[in-house]
Amino acid sequence: MPDPTSERARRFQSMRNAARDIFTFALKAASIESAFARHVQCDRSVLRICEDLYDLDSYQRVFVVAIGKAAHPMAEALVARVSSRLEGIVASSVEPASQVHGFRYFRGGHPTPTAESIHAAEAILKALNSLNAASLVIFLLSGGGSSIVEKTVDPDISLPDLAAAYRALVHSGAPIAEINAIRKHLSAVKGGRLAQAADPAQQVSILVSDVPDSTPDALASGPTMPDSTSVYDCDRIAARYGLIEQFPSSVADLFRRHTLDETPKSDDPAFVRARWWTVLSNQVAVEQAAAAATRAGFAVEIDNSCDDWDYEKAVGYLLGRLRDLRRTVSRVCLISGGELTVTVRNGGVGGRNQQFALACAEPISGDDITVLSAGTDGIDGNSPAAGAVVDGSTVVRAGGLQPVREALSTFNTHPPFASLDDAVLTGPTGNNLRDLRILLAY
Repeated sequence: MPDPTSERARRFQSMRNAARDIFTFALKAASIESAFARHVQCDRSVLRICEDLYDLDSYQRVFVVAIGKAAHPMAEALVARVSSRLEGIVASSVEPASQVHGFRYFRGGHPTPTAESIHAAEAILKALNSLNAASLVIFLLSGGGSSIVEKTVDPDISLPDLAAAYRALVHSGAPIAEINAIRKHLSAVKGGRLAQAADPAQQVSILVSDVPDSTPDALASGPTMPDSTSVYDCDRIAARYGLIEQFPSSVADLFRRHTLDETPKSDDPAFVRARWWTVLSNQVAVEQAAAAATRAGFAVEIDNSCDDWDYEKAVGYLLGRLRDLRRTVSRVCLISGGELTVTVRNGGVGGRNQQFALACAEPISGDDITVLSAGTDGIDGNSPAAGAVVDGSTVVRAGGLQPVREALSTFNTHPPFASLDDAVLTGPTGNNLRDLRILLAY
């Protein structure tokens, strides 16, 4: 007679595998190469980027600036389509296996800037300042660019102070758009200031977005776009999260004295010859995950309404939605895109995806529910994982509620997942389309 306990364990394992398969498919399908194949083409030196055409032979110089976690794959994809030789700068947070010929490479810091981040910014500014009206600059922007390329607008802010300010922002619990509003106003390269440096050149930005579709200028803190945020917004955000007390004095004094410089807005002359196109976003990853889940036999629902919510609020909402759906469908998949916020206090090893996943473990304990949460960049917080998967057996396999609750309270969620072999390990993907949450019930 079959052991019902063993049979249930096999079913739990099968559903964890199904969640991993859905995530893996979405990663592969929402790739840089496929996005460029759809939106970027070059024929007889005429470059098409979405709805724009650029005759490359009509420019004295074509210069490429690639910034972010996907900088190298984006530069590779562009060069593969353009027959004429391109030159430029690539600034990323990882060391690529090879480099594109004609490009200078910088490895900036993430999630906090480093000396190399500043060197990259200085090199980019110098190159852009050399362009004229007969030049074309192609910006390739992706997530992580805020820290990978940086130079402070105030020379009195040292690199250690800047890094401390970044840490305070990242751990504040503020959503990315609010974090980047402050970053823009502290920076000589963000919030449209690279566009000012490139003026009067023709400019076009190709975006692989890790920010909400409604705030494209938050991507990499919007170095080439008019800034929709203001100094007033920065003051309000800093007050809301108690940031002035957490900032080093060189940064805090700018707020206390109200001496932050305003960023360029849509009426700035730098944007007259500038265009921006998003070729890949979180929505593409969500749609590809939904397609994979449908093929696997699940009834699929997409719900992105908890984007930028606190992770604990999102746990209750998404599990409630999943259970409501299960009342009418026996095999259901709920997919949620975007990012959640976690206010970290003296954390261990982990990230927002593992924090969310482990927070689901107790409320689904013993139930036929599986939850996977992972970042499309392959990096969750300060851990080596992209995220993690939990199910109704996680609490028992982890040794009970006490170790689960302790890991959550200390923000040390990676070690228990690593010991259970339930961490999602992809390595850096060279892409960054925010996070995916995949919830399965049967």
